[in-house]
Parts: sequence; structure tokens; C-alpha cells
Amino acid sequence: MFGLYIHWPYCLSKCPYCDFNSHVAERIDHQAWRRALLTELDHYAARTPGRILTSIFFGGGTPSLMDPATTAALIERARQHWPTANDIEITLEANPGAVDRDKFQAFRDAGINRVSLGVQALDEEALVFLGRRHDRTEALRAIESAATLFSRFSFDLIYARPGQTPAEWRDELRRALPLASAGHLSLYQLTIEEGTRFYLDHAAGRFHIPDDDLAIALWDVTQEEMNRAGMPAYEVSNHARPGEESRHNLLYWRGGEYVGIGPGAHGRIFENGIDYATRQHRAPEIWLKETLTHGHATRTNDPISRRDRAIERVMMGLRLRDGIDPTQFEALGGIALRDVLDGDMLELLIREELIAADSLHAGAPLRVTAKGMPVLNAVIAELVADSDG
Repeated sequence: MFGLYIHWPYCLSKCPYCDFNSHVAERIDHQAWRRALLTELDHYAARTPGRILTSIFFGGGTPSLMDPATTAALIERARQHWPTANDIEITLEANPGAVDRDKFQAFRDAGINRVSLGVQALDEEALVFLGRRHDRTEALRAIESAATLFSRFSFDLIYARPGQTPAEWRDELRRALPLASAGHLSLYQLTIEEGTRFYLDHAAGRFHIPDDDLAIALWDVTQEEMNRAGMPAYEVSNHARPGEESRHNLLYWRGGEYVGIGPGAHGRIFENGIDYATRQHRAPEIWLKETLTHGHATRTNDPISRRDRAIERVMMGLRLRDGIDPTQFEALGGIALRDVLDGDMLELLIREELIAADSLHAGAPLRVTAKGMPVLNAVIAELVADSDG
């Protein structure tokens, strides 16, 4: 699997929970941005010849603010650089209120075949709290348009909001599920990220998020409702009917290779026998100027040791319900899965029923249990904590 991530950094406004590289601008020179994105794409295509492109993801920011002609040009250029899989997935993130039916149609004509909508809530008060520019009616209209125009689409919801009860969340999920006709939902627990407005508000005591016990109760409701609907979690926050998983995100979680272009975009590419971590300049205007002047705005182009790349693959792969296949893991990175784990901690986590017991069996996947998933970050930290020696 080989993917292309394209970052569009602009939004109509900055959400108070968001720590992504997103910005608000009064004016955007779409032609200049098109030239720059194509130029940086050319640069990285020259470093990754011969791959078969399996997915393209337009992320942000709010990529639905992009000129559809730019989207079309980038898709066409990518097809010129790499042979593409017959079932290539081309996803566009969109926000209700930042796209209408006609623009959706233009994006479909440009080559987009999957849409991911940032709905975030179906409750009016929650939408106001989350700083969303759209209301519930606009959200439903956007979902309807996506369902009509795209055979594959998804939307996001954020739960574990201040004051939210398990019963309220169950009701919201039951209202959301009939809308998810394409069979994919992304359900994220609200987290407080440093550098956001919510970080300051939370520190000042202006609101409180659920405690650990309530957060786990909300998690349990999520799993119950999604399993009942035939859309189990295939990743800690993503739920889908079998076959409707996000192929691009699976590429990340399975430790695949991808090019990242646009401000702040990350990439993982394999060149001359070496894995490289790449990152582009974060500031949009500096990125634009440097790319148009020098052909790219790369800020990080660091070789990654085989062991460090293997640890990355463990940290990403344990997010998946199916876990990490040890044979595939070794074939991909040239290092055995057991060699990057703390063996004593693995046995302890198995005894605590946080890692599946069959993970010790030869050839069995390393897999986090249903009990371990709500505390996944702690499990991962313990399992690879002593892996740098």
C-alpha cells in the first residue's frame, strides 16, 4: 500500500478543541496554491517512483474550501506520476456549512470518491460548545448530499462532552446510525489538547470533562451500539461495516509508506534502503513562498532506524482491532515483533487481560483486548517503554 496525503490548512474559523495545523485567512490565492501543491507533489514523486498508489487523502483544515479545479489537477498529476490501483480511494474531508450540493458535485467530478464529514454532534447546544459554524439542519443536509452523491462517505462525532450522560450519548448514536448509510462512523472522545482554547478554558475551570469512570461508561455505550448496528470498531475510534474501512487510514495504522505534501504534512517514505520521516513547513504563507521558490518546503527529512520504525508500527498497529500480524510485521520492517517489546510487561498485560492471551502463541497477532482499548495509550506506553535499549 502506498498513499498520498495533501494538506489544505485553511478553515472558516478555528475550533476550540482543534490542535491541527489549521488557520483562518481573509484571502486565498487559489491559483498560487494550486501551483505550489503540484510543485511539491512533483518533488516527492521523483523520490518515490514505481509505487502503486492505493489512496489519496485531502485533509486539513477544511479541504472542501479548496477550489475543485485544484483537487482535479492534483488527482490528475498523481495519476501521471504513479500507476493507481483499480479501486483507488480518494477521500476529501468536508465541513457542513463549507460545502453545498453543487460543490460536492464538482468534487465528485474532480475524482473524489469518498467524503469524510466533520459533523461532530447532532445536538444544537453541543455544536455551539464545540465552536462549530453549522447547526443540526446544515449537518443533516450535508449528510444527505454526501449520501446521494458518493457511494462511500463517513462522518465524525465527538462524545464525552461536559455533562453528557451515557443515556444521552446512546440516544445521539441511535439518531446518527440511520444516517450512516455507507457504513462508517468515526467516534472520538473529547480530549483537551495543549495549545487550544479548550486547554485554557479547562485549566481555568470553565468546564469539566467526564471522569475516568464516566468516560469508560460512554465508551461501553459506543461499543454496544456500534456492535448492535453491525459496525464494530476496526480501530480505537473508527467503526465500519466489513469492507467499508478507511483504506488510507489503514495504511497509516499498518505502517505503510505515504507521501505528505502541503503545510505541516508528514510523510514516511522508503528511499535507497532507508526509511525517512518527512515534514513540511507548518506556516502556510512561508510554505507557499518556499515551495514556489525552491520546489518544496521540507523541514524534516530524517532517516529512521529500523528499530524506531518498528516501534512506530507497534504504536500504530495496536490501535487496530485485529492487531499486528508478526509475520507481516517482520516482512515489512526486517525486525521481529518480539524484539521491540518488553517481554515481562507483555506477560503482565496478558495476565491483566489488556493484551489477548493468544498473543504469546507462535504466529498469532499481537492484539489489545476490548478491556484494554479504553486505556490503549497506557498499554502502548508500557509495552514499548523499554524498547530503546
